[in-house]
Amino acid sequence: MTMICTLCPRRCGAVRTEARGEGFCGMPALPVVARAALHHWEEPSISGSSGSGTVFFSGCVLGCVFCQNGSISHGGFGKTVTVERLREIFEELIAQGAHNINLVSPTPYAHVIRETLEDPLPVPVVWNTGGYERVETLRSLEGKVQIWLPDLKYADGDLAARYSGAADYFPVAADAILEMYRQAGDYVLEDGLLRRGVVIRHLLLPGALDNAKRVMDWVAEHFRPGQVLFSLMSQYTPQPGAEGLLRRRVTGAEYRAALQYMENLGITDGYRQDSSSAKEEYTPPFDLTGV
Repeated sequence: MTMICTLCPRRCGAVRTEARGEGFCGMPALPVVARAALHHWEEPSISGSSGSGTVFFSGCVLGCVFCQNGSISHGGFGKTVTVERLREIFEELIAQGAHNINLVSPTPYAHVIRETLEDPLPVPVVWNTGGYERVETLRSLEGKVQIWLPDLKYADGDLAARYSGAADYFPVAADAILEMYRQAGDYVLEDGLLRRGVVIRHLLLPGALDNAKRVMDWVAEHFRPGQVLFSLMSQYTPQPGAEGLLRRRVTGAEYRAALQYMENLGITDGYRQDSSSAKEEYTPPFDLTGV
């Protein structure tokens, strides 16, 4: 398997073989997986009572300096698996009781995942992404993904460039989320579990309240109640080497102001993390469990 990669918005044209990766993500053409296990720290309608069958892929199309999964997103830790093995991993997680198959940072492997999902699974597939996606790549997955779980990290291009190396993040992510909604339609909950739909996440960053407000403005302008779920997250945790404002956590005042703004906009469908959620335990051990 050799490919000239244009899967993500960077369209860097990297030559990726089964064993060697180039370009921004640096990953080979076959998927590299760091962990596959039941995960209980997603939104309640995704984790449910048994857990979300979460597959953590290595490599990322963003360069977030605050990433809590840095050892796999930037460090590349993981094990290369075949298409057949990836399908087996999905089936093993379902046998363990997973409510869904949750693909974390899957974009570099969209071509393989598409093949893996040719035969539908008996549970929903979750595309858990930083939001920086090519619409063309998302369209190639139509009918294979039931739940879209994108971040909408920034409406501020300068912030996106400084923290994630993607000055064009906002227009790209906005178009991607609109495409996700086109495919999924209004969210559907059954017995407290999400069966289909879009959950837009926003991680509040220290000193970035105005950015959060602009993100929520966009959500309120484009979606009505009953269409998408919005998840305001407070779990930002300073990472080693953090500089400037990123050296501290989000303050209680910042988080309360964000919550109040969310309520004032009428964004009522979704989730809000307690301010005590900024804990390292949200990052699972990347130790090849289940791989």
